[in-house]
Amino acid sequence: MPAATLEILAPGPLTTVQDLGRPGWAHIGVTASGAADRDALTLANRLIGNPEGAAALEVTFGGLRLRLRARGPGGTPSVRYVALTGAPCPARLDDGRMLAPNTPIAVYDGQVLELGPPPSGLRTYVAVRGGIDVEPSLGSRATDLLSGLGPAPLTAGALLPVGAPGGPMPGVDLAPRPALPDDITLRVVPGPRDDWFDPVSVRTLYRQPWEATSRSNRVGIRFDGPALRRVREGELPAEGMARGSLQVPPNGLPVLFLADHPVTGGYPVIGVVHAADLSLAGQIRPGGRVWFRPE
Repeated sequence: MPAATLEILAPGPLTTVQDLGRPGWAHIGVTASGAADRDALTLANRLIGNPEGAAALEVTFGGLRLRLRARGPGGTPSVRYVALTGAPCPARLDDGRMLAPNTPIAVYDGQVLELGPPPSGLRTYVAVRGGIDVEPSLGSRATDLLSGLGPAPLTAGALLPVGAPGGPMPGVDLAPRPALPDDITLRVVPGPRDDWFDPVSVRTLYRQPWEATSRSNRVGIRFDGPALRRVREGELPAEGMARGSLQVPPNGLPVLFLADHPVTGGYPVIGVVHAADLSLAGQIRPGGRVWFRPE
């Protein structure tokens, strides 16, 4: 038995295990996957002395309830530190403590942690000291919803082993983070296929807000807005796709690829979101307004 275990009592709408993914396998059709908001994941791990890429929980729109089981030498009840980052949400322990984000939190054996829905943003990260120690697949513990690699999305009753702490606690009480904005601006590198669209449509992409739809997930965000018109007929041969690609299918409405995107696609990519903005893109919720800014 591991010295510590997380028991999932309720997973909320979607809770998965995520780390920094499995890059380097695109040649066999496997995307990198990993946390949708990598900045939040790495911060959570740093706060409790884990390696930045340790596996943690990615909680989509709250609703998670879990119980910690932690034992020390001789089987005595023990404590583990956790950290909550990403979309700030109401969080409490069953002893009545309300929990702040972006700070180490002591959780004792048998205590239950509960997350409510976040008022802004979409994904909250729960890291536990020692990291979630499920079996890796192709070198990663990340759940990839497109390929089915990694552990399945969590269900009530799932038991997750926690690894042994590796290094000292960093001695940080709080890592202040700016609030997530209501309207999000993403920087875009134009192309490589922006010449497939008429100049008016290219300007339209950058001059008005786009609304994220409910048909979005970890694979990509589908947007509503004016249809972008092509000036070229036909389809592309399949070509490589990158995280952050803004692909435009025949309906003219852009799709922003996220962590679990396919490795190839046959629709033109009008632009690619700047890598530094992809963590923020991972916090876009259905109904959110997004502005694209050319770089």
